[in-house]
Amino acid sequence: MSTHVLICDDSTVARKQMARALPEEWDVEVSFAKHGQEGMEALVSGKGEVLFLDLNMPVMDGYEVLSEIKKNNLDVMTIVVSGDIQEDARKRVLQLGAIEFIKKPVTSDDIEAILKRYGLYSAANDSAIIQTHQAQIQELNASIGELDCYQEIANVAMGQAAALLAKLLNVFILLPVPKVNMLEVTELQMALQTSEGNDTFSAVCQGFIGSGIAGEALLLFYDSSFEDMAKLLHYEGKLTETIELELVMEVANILIGACIKGIAEQLDIAFSQGHPIVLGQHVDVSRLLSQGVWQWKQTLAIELCYSIENYNISCDLLLLLTDDSMKALREKISYLLT
Repeated sequence: MSTHVLICDDSTVARKQMARALPEEWDVEVSFAKHGQEGMEALVSGKGEVLFLDLNMPVMDGYEVLSEIKKNNLDVMTIVVSGDIQEDARKRVLQLGAIEFIKKPVTSDDIEAILKRYGLYSAANDSAIIQTHQAQIQELNASIGELDCYQEIANVAMGQAAALLAKLLNVFILLPVPKVNMLEVTELQMALQTSEGNDTFSAVCQGFIGSGIAGEALLLFYDSSFEDMAKLLHYEGKLTETIELELVMEVANILIGACIKGIAEQLDIAFSQGHPIVLGQHVDVSRLLSQGVWQWKQTLAIELCYSIENYNISCDLLLLLTDDSMKALREKISYLLT
């Protein structure tokens, strides 16, 4: 009798990677959900004896799904598969009832080992089962777009950077779903101005280049975050502009370095990084943009917004890749489309 498996992840790429990692000879009926609410509806209807669950999703995230499963006493074995690799994330999901926590990207060996450990898998030597599995992968391939690939790569890199910052500060980093778009520079400027709000920020940028791919990382650290960040990093006394700059540079070094490294590893390349440059302290978006930061016309813009639980600390990291990098990028992501 087939096992009902549910893969719940907002990323089309991640759903395909997860489905591909399942043993081909496993007799399963696989269903998919694009966010937690869809996932809960599928579980209630009996489509998930085994659930592979992402954490960072719109509508209802993975933590909320685990809480609902526990609240409703649903009989499901949940394996969390996430790019958020903070140690606290792992502890929280296990406390909420997940049986395992796996970091993205998944491997077939990891999945098979876990399934066997819990007695969930034994090979069924049936060619029809293998053909059904392969057909599902092909169907998922057809629905994957270029931006889907960049978003999943960014998601994994974002989680790696958050884990480093969380370890340094002994906190829990709240992570959103990355935003990825191809934008004209004028559209990017308009988007920044629209989301600016009343806060000012300090801004740092750092260029990177490698294997025909180039871009800039721009960190916007909101000024309202300085007081709490100083406490976390044990700075004492009055906050001067010099100390504030040290705080910004410390955060920038961690987030920018880890994100760029995470992306490079997934693309199997090495980036050379330029020196970080301070674009301004206590400035608003209009003043920053008046400096003419970007010289190209179009960019692949990846927006990662970090905030710290129980603290008034937030920053935005923008990874902006040049339009003439797109040919090399498309070649590098081809493995996600096959």
